[in-house]
Amino acid sequence: MSDREVKAPDLASLLQHKSEKWTGFPRDVLPLPVAEMDYPVAQPIKKLLHDMVDASDLGYLGNIPEMGTSFAHFAQERWNWKVDPLQVRIGTDVGVAVVEILRVIAKPGDKVLVNSPVYQNFYTWLAETGMEKVDVPFTRTGNEEESNNPWEMNWPEIEKAYSSGIKVHMICSPHNPLGRIYTKEELLRLVALAKKNNVIIISDEIHAPLTYKDSVFIPTLSLGADAENLCVTVTAASKGWNIAGLKCAIIITQSELMNEKMSHLPFALHYRASLPGAYASAIAFKEGGVWLDTVIENLNQNRYLIRDLLSATLPSVKYHIPQNGYLAWLDLSALNLGDDPAATLLERGKVAFNSGHFYAPQTAQYVRLNFATSPEIITEAIHRIRKAL
Repeated sequence: MSDREVKAPDLASLLQHKSEKWTGFPRDVLPLPVAEMDYPVAQPIKKLLHDMVDASDLGYLGNIPEMGTSFAHFAQERWNWKVDPLQVRIGTDVGVAVVEILRVIAKPGDKVLVNSPVYQNFYTWLAETGMEKVDVPFTRTGNEEESNNPWEMNWPEIEKAYSSGIKVHMICSPHNPLGRIYTKEELLRLVALAKKNNVIIISDEIHAPLTYKDSVFIPTLSLGADAENLCVTVTAASKGWNIAGLKCAIIITQSELMNEKMSHLPFALHYRASLPGAYASAIAFKEGGVWLDTVIENLNQNRYLIRDLLSATLPSVKYHIPQNGYLAWLDLSALNLGDDPAATLLERGKVAFNSGHFYAPQTAQYVRLNFATSPEIITEAIHRIRKAL
């Protein structure tokens, strides 16, 4: 299959996959929770991996300058962000990278700000490092028009949190599960607060490659000297090209000050990534653009398909069109499905989503739906919600 004609396989084929998404539930359950895509691997990545296996080249990861240069090229081309290839480090995955960064820049008991609802492993990482969570939730108070994201930042409470002595602010940019992209003005405001209060911002930008053409992603480190001195970015090719199982992420800094801080990361962090993962990531950033653009167009059609299906069959479900990625955030409050709608839908409808309470207690009536699959599977998922009522 050409990278210009990428399509998800049928359900029977997907049921043969060995990943958690396809083995975590009984076979009669349609699984749409885990954030991985159902599309075939990009041709440049596939060829690289085949060549490495054919050559029995599966040893330990060594020096790989291609990672820095490939990502710098991708960042310049996609976001007009000039990255120093020598300040691109490798980690096992985004979670391991964030945990190790936290251990370098803070100590157990220090306060770390998050903004719920947010990717559930933010909480896991804080627990693992013994940090104290400070949560200033987003509020759904904005414009509910289709072209807007209604989730807004609570600036008075964020400013209060910054002045309370937090050491770190962890942001998910673009945002999982809200499908929200921070504006330049919002990021600059956070950077100004960080400068004023001596706070370091860790920006998880793993979903950034999957930004739609009608939105603009702003890399945090592209915002000038203050951002460069106060921020560290963690990202990967794993979401954009669906290679999470290959285990490789990157840590990016943009100033000598932050580069020196990150020099205290464990030496072994680089070597805990996999050799195939590192080279697959580098080739994705260098040669995976055609595949990525094709997939983004597939996802673009799917995000509107969900809107149309809900409008036709479940009009009381609230859904805003995500600005990025393949995660639909559905408010099922009006369906009266109990304390945990996802659990009810799994039992009654044999369809699996992520429960909203994973991301915040106040969003228990939401579910997160992964729509990086075929239109047929998406249609069946909405049908199963309807059947479960």
